[in-house]
Amino acid sequence: MGVSRLLAKAWVATCLFAGAHALRTAILSGVNPWPTVLQVLVATILFAAMGLLFVGGYGVSRDAFHARATAIFKFGKKTPRTMPMFNDVVFLCFAVMSFVVQVWYAPRHLSGRVTEAVENALYFAIPGNALVIARLDACAIDGGRVFASSAAWFLALVFAASAISRLKQTADAMRVDRMLHPQSLSPMGLAAVLGIVAVVGIQCLFVGAPIVLLPCSAFIGLPGQLLIGFAPLVFAYVVYAALAALLASGGEK
Repeated sequence: MGVSRLLAKAWVATCLFAGAHALRTAILSGVNPWPTVLQVLVATILFAAMGLLFVGGYGVSRDAFHARATAIFKFGKKTPRTMPMFNDVVFLCFAVMSFVVQVWYAPRHLSGRVTEAVENALYFAIPGNALVIARLDACAIDGGRVFASSAAWFLALVFAASAISRLKQTADAMRVDRMLHPQSLSPMGLAAVLGIVAVVGIQCLFVGAPIVLLPCSAFIGLPGQLLIGFAPLVFAYVVYAALAALLASGGEK
């Protein structure tokens, strides 16, 4: 799990999540949908392609891209699996679940037993989520955003617990991947970079220090949708990746 591949995954996932919201907004706008849908799809594909260049450039420079691409389609017993796919699949499924909660469930269930239980539990568990709820209350905007934020943090916690439970397997796969495809950063360098990003995420999202400085408009448009429904999942993924890289940087035991 090199930095380039991690950036590519995060970038492509962000583009898909943002593109889905933009596509939904375009369809609900009431204008002729097809030209707008085409524009959104083209923009999403182009921006996602920019992220894929990280993997392509990294792989071509070290002849790793071809090896990784062909390894996906080889299912022989002698082919080592250097790319653990389960956590990525879970992450994508949770991102889809968060999107569905944002656009369908949360706006239709502003109150109720499930809604209030999730909101109350995550309000005390995640300081950053409490600050988001406080800002939404101060700005007098909800529309399901409070529950969407709480649900996204709940999914992020479940993903983190699931991924960390397989941390050793991921670290072993990272060691094998490093031997087969050398990376520009040293193991400790990769762990340090991911650790710094994780610390920044803790301050910005989990603690939520900068959230009180955001204007009300930041929670209304597409940036607000990403902040509320997608940023917690990305934060959990980065924390898991940082821990796996740190474990992989040590000797195999």
